[in-house]
Amino acid sequence: MLRRSLSSFVLVISVLISSSVAMAEVSGDGDSSSSAAVHIIYTEKPLNEEPEAFHLRTLSSVLGSEEAAKKALIYSYKNAASGFSAKLTPEQVSQISTLPGVLQVVPSRTLQLHSGPGMLHSGPGIHKKM
Repeated sequence: MLRRSLSSFVLVISVLISSSVAMAEVSGDGDSSSSAAVHIIYTEKPLNEEPEAFHLRTLSSVLGSEEAAKKALIYSYKNAASGFSAKLTPEQVSQISTLPGVLQVVPSRTLQLHSGPGMLHSGPGIHKKM
């Protein structure tokens, strides 16, 4: 039971990360710095505030305005985890990492959810080593 729950959690997080990367690629805008990259910012779950409002306020404190934060915000995570994805420069990553309520900042990356080299798919849910 615990193994199944853990597997489900990992799958949900992987899907969330993959969707944020896809959304970042679609929503790229021309006025972002060329050194900016998509990061996932994990935060504490806000107690007396809506998650997206907390995420925007946190991002605004680094970017200087709510308007800039809304442009940079790619996705706000509210269910499986609390956090958001945003396109940030290395300097902005350093600044946001020190803010209260920010637990971790990690570069976003795409993960493939299929078997690796040397695996043969021989039916639904069945994988054989070649």
